[in-house]
Amino acid sequence: MLTRIDHIGIACHDLDATAEFYRATYGFEVLHAETNEEQGVREAMLRINGTDDGGATYVQLLEPTRADSPVGRWLAKNGEGVHHIAFGTADVEGDSEAIRAKGVRVLYDRPRPGTMDSRITFLHPKDCHGVLTEIVTAAPPGTPGEGSGH
Repeated sequence: MLTRIDHIGIACHDLDATAEFYRATYGFEVLHAETNEEQGVREAMLRINGTDDGGATYVQLLEPTRADSPVGRWLAKNGEGVHHIAFGTADVEGDSEAIRAKGVRVLYDRPRPGTMDSRITFLHPKDCHGVLTEIVTAAPPGTPGEGSGH
């Protein structure tokens, strides 16, 4: 069962400048940053608050490292802004299969590694009223990505 909004992904041209805007304007600090070579993206996680299930809610900033990456193509077409919404769950595999059984296209056959050691999959935006939707299981307690998703 989906338990929380894990994060809102925001595509940007300049990760450092965008992170500075969120720090200076809202006081949100970068908790974690990494480059995902497979997806062609630099990303930063800005923690907003903790949640009842032990996870947290984040803003995820996404800067493409190459124009042909999924975020690069999206940014070229749509400009900066909200890219996706992610919901947290204890069981990304089980929940994605249950959602698939309801006729929603799940983009990966099996969940993939995500930011901060999480496990993720995406749902097709055409089946989710135009919203690219991510399902996230946070890293288990005691791992580097403990208590977060993405």
